[in-house]
Amino acid sequence: MKIGLMDSGMGGLTVLKELWRHHSDHEYYYYADSDNAPYGTKTPELVTELTEKAVATLVACGVEVIIIACNTATIAAANGLRTKYDIPIIGMLPEIADAIAAAGPNKRVLVTATKLTLTQPTVLNLVRELDGAAQVDMIQLSELVAFAEAGQFGAPEPRALLKEKFAHINPKTYGSIILGCTHFPLFKPLFEEIFPEDVEYIDGAKQTRFRLEEILSAPSDNPGITFFVSGTLVTAGPRYDLIQKIINMEGDL
Repeated sequence: MKIGLMDSGMGGLTVLKELWRHHSDHEYYYYADSDNAPYGTKTPELVTELTEKAVATLVACGVEVIIIACNTATIAAANGLRTKYDIPIIGMLPEIADAIAAAGPNKRVLVTATKLTLTQPTVLNLVRELDGAAQVDMIQLSELVAFAEAGQFGAPEPRALLKEKFAHINPKTYGSIILGCTHFPLFKPLFEEIFPEDVEYIDGAKQTRFRLEEILSAPSDNPGITFFVSGTLVTAGPRYDLIQKIINMEGDL
């Protein structure tokens, strides 16, 4: 099966890694719109335009399913794309219900995402509907995207940013954390320096795999991964090296 994934940049590789780990006998096409990252600080209209351009490139490759491996792009563009194309469009949204269940009744839930994601009615209404115990907090971490695109996963700058962003909360009160941007799992070790070790992290990659598995067809005759960066085929160079670095990171992202 030919599977297309797109993200505002390198974050969606955390989803691709999950899919490849379980289904490496398929043909993947990955579109990183790194030239236009981050999406989370842009208008919904511009995000929709950029997402449609990325998806058009993947469709031209003959993909049979599109995965929008970006919470922000899903909120802005997924519904419109589903009316435009007759192939499945799988999006990603913060897994609020799973996070509440994981936290339990006596712990809080922290939703981290980009500014645009956390201000959209889709997410706000979801939190309002599910957060009956008023245990969900939200913090925007859009700045992490730029650090990820630069490959600065364990650098002093993102570490200082997270300490600043979380300075006003008590980490010990949280039972689960939603990494509501696909770039954020790349910084999970930095989160683990701040929050207790029993905190459960939810990033949506496994749920995305489960949704794909519902429609997965026969393996491809030419399994592998093709990479595009903002429309350009990438087979070498600094960005290709960063892609390989992320793909080959040890452990679960």
